[in-house]
Amino acid sequence: MTEKQYVVFNLNNQEFGIDIMNVKEIISYKEPFSIPNAPDFIEGVLNYRGKVIPVVNLKKRFDMGNIEVNEDARIIVITYEEKEIGFIVDNASQTIRLEEEMVDPMPDLINSISRRFITGIGKIDEDRLLVIINLKNVLTDEEKAQIAELEVQDEV
Repeated sequence: MTEKQYVVFNLNNQEFGIDIMNVKEIISYKEPFSIPNAPDFIEGVLNYRGKVIPVVNLKKRFDMGNIEVNEDARIIVITYEEKEIGFIVDNASQTIRLEEEMVDPMPDLINSISRRFITGIGKIDEDRLLVIINLKNVLTDEEKAQIAELEVQDEV
């Protein structure tokens, strides 16, 4: 039996999980510095341990409506292709272990855009499901190029 550990976080009262192996750090929310001409879902940039990193608002990225940042907000930092990216979430409440058989694949009815970053649905108990996502796949190649372009402009 294979078991994985997930960091559980909330967006508009829905629970999501990310493989703990993809998480570099979870930090308290700090207001990012806004960047002109950045994509809508990029809140700005932060100084993270001496590096300037882009910060993505996941609720904007997922078109989830209420995009306000609450007092419990956190930023989940991941490393992607040797660069750090921060993702704003409503809170990061716990870690949870799930056996492989407790995670179902995405239903076929879900559109291909969602299937790109949703890796499965974890069944915690009768009334609690966990949408498991891969934050590395949240951005399209075009969006990653836009972020890289912002970083180049930053250095000029």
